[in-house]
Amino acid sequence: MARSATTTDPAQRMDRMYRYTRHIYDWTRRPYLLGRDRVLQDMAARPAGHVLEMGCGTARNLRVLHEQAPHHTLYGLDASEAMLNTARATASPEVQHAMCLKQGLAQSVEPRMFGRAAPFDMVLCSYVLSMIPNASAAVDAALNVLAPGGRLYLVDFWDQANWPAPLRWVLQRWLSWFGVHHRPALHAHLDDLAARKRIRLTRTPIAHRYAYQAVAVKAVS
Repeated sequence: MARSATTTDPAQRMDRMYRYTRHIYDWTRRPYLLGRDRVLQDMAARPAGHVLEMGCGTARNLRVLHEQAPHHTLYGLDASEAMLNTARATASPEVQHAMCLKQGLAQSVEPRMFGRAAPFDMVLCSYVLSMIPNASAAVDAALNVLAPGGRLYLVDFWDQANWPAPLRWVLQRWLSWFGVHHRPALHAHLDDLAARKRIRLTRTPIAHRYAYQAVAVKAVS
């Protein structure tokens, strides 16, 4: 079945971007995607639950989480079918059996895409929201599929506000070549959700605001 017009452009753009680099993605990203493993450790320590990663890419995070917390049931969503093909090819048979991967956009995620009717207990967005123009819509979609009391984990590039201006300019210019941008509207949206008590938000800077780690606990009522 052909993808809809709303899905085709972003999906094709991601496929083109990672057409070749997907084969070395995990190795090349390790030095600068800071904070991921700390988030995964926190998720692994939670009681058994259904965990969705939005923008799972090669499923590196899901593989690590399965090693640390085999009691979780894992799901992954990514816009790029090419990245998902790499995820399936690099995972062991045991890990392939432990996770369900689907192609789709973060803003359109629904539990039924994974054959589920119930919401998820945890959702992870790791270095993906900075690549989504309407990141606030992706956060809203994540909260919509999250159970009351569930936890949305975010880790991503921030504004490098505490860096020297020339170094900040160089880094942001380099990131922009990969479609990565700081999203001030996203942080304003998170603050608004917290102010309206839809979530309980904690946000922690990483490396002088190079990146941030946040946890949004969805309100129970």
